[in-house]
Amino acid sequence: MRDAPLRPLKVLLPGTGPRFQCGGLAVELQLAATARLLASTQVVTYGQRQGDVPFLDDLLRQEPASIQRQAPLWLVSWGFHVPRLLRRLRGRAVAYHAHSSGYGFHLPPGIPVLAVSRNTMAYWGARAPRNPLFLLPNAVDPAFHNRGGARDLDVLVQRRKTSAYVLHTLVPALERRGLRVHVQEGWADRLENLFNRSKVYLYDSADHWNRAGVSEGFGLPPLEALACGCVVFSSLNHALADHLTPGVNCFQIGAGTLAADVERIQAICGMETPPSPAPAPAGNHQRQQLGQVLQEVNTHWDRIAAGDPPLRSTGPWPMAVRWKRWLRRWR
Repeated sequence: MRDAPLRPLKVLLPGTGPRFQCGGLAVELQLAATARLLASTQVVTYGQRQGDVPFLDDLLRQEPASIQRQAPLWLVSWGFHVPRLLRRLRGRAVAYHAHSSGYGFHLPPGIPVLAVSRNTMAYWGARAPRNPLFLLPNAVDPAFHNRGGARDLDVLVQRRKTSAYVLHTLVPALERRGLRVHVQEGWADRLENLFNRSKVYLYDSADHWNRAGVSEGFGLPPLEALACGCVVFSSLNHALADHLTPGVNCFQIGAGTLAADVERIQAICGMETPPSPAPAPAGNHQRQQLGQVLQEVNTHWDRIAAGDPPLRSTGPWPMAVRWKRWLRRWR
C-alpha cells in the first residue's frame, strides 16, 4: 500500500535570530530541513516577527481551523510555550516535538508526542499514556566528524550548563597539572572546530537541569564530541543515559573523588594517540525515519477527522492517589 501524501508541515519557533540561539533551535531547524525532503514545510515564528518567515498571528487569521487532510500539521516544541500554543491551535492538527521533560503541563487527548529520547518518551508514557508516542532521536550533523588532525588542546569545557565542580574545582586542578584547558564562553557557531582540537571533552549538566527543574532532553554535545574523536567525561542524568555507557564510550565525571577525575584525564591527555571510542548509536532521524513518523501522525489525524474520538487517560491524578494512600495509612 502506497503512503498517502503528507500534510504541509509548519514548524513553530519563537524566533530564529541570535536571541533564541540554543541547541533546541538548531535541532528544530535541522528537522525542518529534513522534512522539506518529504513534504511542504515552513518555519513559522510566534514570538518575533522576521521578514524571511511567516508569523503565527497572520497565518491563524488567514487559515481557518481544520484537521482535514488538506490542512497543515503544526509542530510545537518550545517547553514552557507549549500549553499556550496548544490553546491557540485548538481545532487544528498538532504534534509536540518533546525535548526536555518536567514542565508540569498536561497534554490534551490525541496530541501525538515525538520524543527525542527514551527518557522523555517514558515521561510522557506515564503522564499521557493514551496519546500517540513516537521515538525520534536528534541527528548528529555531518559537520561533526573526526578530521584526524593534531589536537592542541587537552581539555575542552563549555561554561554554559557546566557545574561549579567542573569550573571551580576540576579545571583548576587540571591546570595545576600543566594541562591545556580551554573554557568556551557563550555560544560557539562552529563547535566542531573546537572538538577537533581537543583530546578530552567535559560535560556535566546534572546541576544545571536540577536547578531548572526540567530534564536534559537529549544531550547532543557529548555525541558531537564523540563523533569528532574526543574522549568524553560526562554526567549521566536524564537522556544522557540513553546513549552514554561509562567505560564503553565515556567516563562518568565526578565519579567519587576529584583524584579519580584528575588521574584519568591526565592519563588520556598524556597518550600520544588518545583512544577514540566509537560514538554510541544515536538513532539519528534520517529521512526514512522522520517520514515514517510523520506518516503515522498524519494517519492519526485522519482517523480523528473521520470522527474517531481520541482516547483519554483514565484514573485519578497523582495528588489524588497520594491522598488516598495517606487516608488508608491514617485509618
